[in-house]
Amino acid sequence: MPLSSYAQVQTNPLRLPLTPPNFWDGLDKEADDDIISLATHVIATERDALANLHNLYQSDPAAQRSFKQALHVMGKTSRQGGRIIVSGMGKSGKIGQKFVATLNSFGIRSAFLHPTEAMHGDLGMIGHVDAFGVPTPTSSTTTALALTDALALALARRLHPNPTEIFHHYHPGGAIGASAAPTAPQLIGSIATNVDDVPIILDGQGPKSPTVLDALLTAARSASGWVRASSDTIIAPRQIQRIGRKVDLKEPLSSIGHAIVVEKLDWISIPAANSIQEAQEWILSMRQTSRGRTFLKPGTILGIVDSQKCVSGVVEIEEIMTGDQLQ
Repeated sequence: MPLSSYAQVQTNPLRLPLTPPNFWDGLDKEADDDIISLATHVIATERDALANLHNLYQSDPAAQRSFKQALHVMGKTSRQGGRIIVSGMGKSGKIGQKFVATLNSFGIRSAFLHPTEAMHGDLGMIGHVDAFGVPTPTSSTTTALALTDALALALARRLHPNPTEIFHHYHPGGAIGASAAPTAPQLIGSIATNVDDVPIILDGQGPKSPTVLDALLTAARSASGWVRASSDTIIAPRQIQRIGRKVDLKEPLSSIGHAIVVEKLDWISIPAANSIQEAQEWILSMRQTSRGRTFLKPGTILGIVDSQKCVSGVVEIEEIMTGDQLQ
């Protein structure tokens, strides 16, 4: 632009167009519609591929077994101080690099090994306790990304009681880091059901022996799903759900009570002021012993102790621990 024209523009800014030029003018609308149709077809294909992947791992025992085996190997490697070594070329290599980045964000030591570089000396980066893997080629990079993300998140959950906190520690920047930023720890007392709010079966109806049906009806009226068989015994919501359809509803509750009713003496006391993470860590630590595994198992009721040293609330152990952690 000549200097004189530049000066004219600068001294007369209102002569500039107020809106950008319309780049759509002169384009072929029919061709554009074909492009949008192609784009939505690709998106729909990827969606279907994800749906098939979901169905596969939800229903195929072989796929589930392979997933668990991969988790076991990677988990064992990480606990022994080894690294997850991932290799691949082309799109599989890119997927592998993304997998490594996600693992490292969870503090799971990982590294990417390019196959070509491996043939020129980089094989030396693999240690005797490291695990080596190659992303399986697939026609859909979307499904490959989804599967490796699932592996990374499942592994992080198996290795860390609170993977979100670990993720924020190693990934403090950006919107993802901000969303994972720790907040005030949630206290276990905040998720407890107040014992006084739990209805008692046949309360005020005399000495009649309660039946299974009485327990179910009381649970249906209970806002929390918890039911007290007496002042010192309780039935958790998950235990109510486990009552089989073949059970005679007219039978006395005592006929199956031993399997679902838990006496107060068997509740595991935890201070209400403890955070949920502290409770999780304590349970995981106790379950390292045979005695801990005996009384901290599926179906265990946690009695939440208030500041007056009274058990004022209850929590099912499954509310804060996963099935894998209780195996």
